[in-house]
Parts: sequence; structure tokens; C-alpha cells
Amino acid sequence: MTIQKTYNWAILGCGKIAKRFATDLQLLPNAKLYGAASRDLSKAENFASELNFEKAFGSYEEMIADPAVDIIYIATPHSHHLEHSLLCLKAKKAVLCEKAFAINTKEVEQMIQASKENNTFLMEAFWTRFNPSFLKVLDIIKSKELGALQHVKCDFKFFATFDEHHRIFNKNLGGGSLLDIGIYPVFTALMTLGVPDEITIDVELGKTGIDENIEMLFKYKNGNSANLASGFKCNAFNDSEFYFTEGSVRISRELQVPLRIGKKGKFTEIHCEHGKGLGYQNEAAHVMDCLDQGLTESPMLPLSFSLDLIKTLDRIRKLANIEYPNHDL
Repeated sequence: MTIQKTYNWAILGCGKIAKRFATDLQLLPNAKLYGAASRDLSKAENFASELNFEKAFGSYEEMIADPAVDIIYIATPHSHHLEHSLLCLKAKKAVLCEKAFAINTKEVEQMIQASKENNTFLMEAFWTRFNPSFLKVLDIIKSKELGALQHVKCDFKFFATFDEHHRIFNKNLGGGSLLDIGIYPVFTALMTLGVPDEITIDVELGKTGIDENIEMLFKYKNGNSANLASGFKCNAFNDSEFYFTEGSVRISRELQVPLRIGKKGKFTEIHCEHGKGLGYQNEAAHVMDCLDQGLTESPMLPLSFSLDLIKTLDRIRKLANIEYPNHDL
């Protein structure tokens, strides 16, 4: 029986997503909840106490300097991912950085360069990539059991009451539906169909200049296509649909909903084993597997893919005229 190495995890930024991630981290026997850091020490202390972390830090720099820290999960707003990733990587701390990886391509390139220069692990935190239902879809595509994939339809929308100070409506924090949730449909298209040859969009900009709703059409020279959408103005099913020459597949963001396969007019359901948790434990387990192997990037979610993703998001932003202060394209 192989004995797994235990890794000391630290959380940089103690918001809602960090709490979800840390809750799932508790499910992994080789993950030790070691440190939590916030600019507000009391917030870090409350977070650490609630989730059973060993230490709380009132500054990110102090936590990063702790020699006991092995892996840092960055959960601050998109606008700060570059700054915080560079701090961690220069200190040779393995980094799992929440999506969007950064605001634009130039920033992601700097993060990747720092990872290489310091020979230190870096991965974008995309829990979807490790979702058993999504992995099943990738298997179906590869096996061609439903023929060739031709079209992808993917939405991610929810209703959000407008608040100019909230992160998702704040341009200074990288707000907008595209980088917050639209990134999931774009990710899905890139992972299954590849980088599009042509992109057209229809966008609705809100009072603060961020995209409150965006519809995207990806076209490929081979005739494939993808219809993608995100927004804060209504609630949607938020399913992903994959259309093949001989059938179709539908998966839900809700883990308990079975995968639905259609072929020759008949539909079957497959219940994928997700285990306990919200799904974040899968990406965390993968990071530790990579470190066990001495890797500095993930073979399942390589840095080249994250670079393709941010380049595609930049293309969409240019078409939509979405600009962020101090983060020029």
C-alpha cells in the first residue's frame, strides 16, 4: 500500500469560494488545513476557526513566508491573481489559482513565466475539468460511440440584484459575467471543440460598464460550432449539451443530476460517482498527485490550455468593448 505524502495547504483570501474549497479539502486524507490569510486578521481567524485551519495570518506575505506551507490556493478577485500568484511562485510555493486565471493574456504569460523560472507548480482552479460527468463526456467524444462531435451548447446564468459595489459588478475587481461565469461555457467549448476560428457576440453592458449578459457563437472551419452564454439577468438551467452525428449528451452543473444520453430516439441516464463534497476536492487531489510526481504543471489542465482560454476571453472582450482599469489588453 502506497503511503501518500501529506501537504500543508494554505488559503489566500477568505471569501465564499475559499470556504467551499476548504470544506472539500477536509475530505482528503493527505491534505492538512494549515493556514488561512486575509488582509483582515479577524476575518482570517474566524475562517481558520470555522474550518479547522491550524494558523491564521493577517497578511498574505506572512503566510507565504511560512516555510511549512506547501500549496497555496488563491481565492482573491481576478484583478489580484497576477500579483498574488507572483508572490507565491517567487517564494516557490505551489499555486492553485482560482479562475479566471488573471484579467488578460499578458498577465497569464507573466504567471507562466514565473512558474518556469522558479520551477514551481502552477494550475488554474477549474473544478469542472475534474468533474466525473465532464470526464465521461470527454470519454464519449474520444471513443466516437456517438459519432463525431459537431455542436456544443452551454449556458451559465443567474439573477443578481444590481449592486455597484459588489465584486461581480465592479470593473476594478474584474467584474462582469464573462470572467466570472462565462468562462465556464468558453472552457467547455475549448476543451471539446478547440480554439474557434471565428467568434461573434451580442453583449449587454450595464451601468458600471461590465457585461451583464453576453451571447457567443463560436465557428470552426470544419463546420463545427458552439452557442455559449452567460449573464446576471435571469436564472437558467445551466446545462451543457453536446450534439454528435449519432446522438447527444446533456450534463448539469448539479452533481446529483445524472448524465443524459440520446441515441436513435432513445434516452438513457448515467449516474456518475461524485462522492461527497462539492467537487473541489477532485482538483485539489490532482494537484497533490502532480506534486507527488514532481510536476510543475498539470497534464490534465496544462498551462498551454489556460493560455488558449485567456486568449479566447481577450478576443471576446475586444468584440464586446469590455475594458478594465489598469489591465489593458
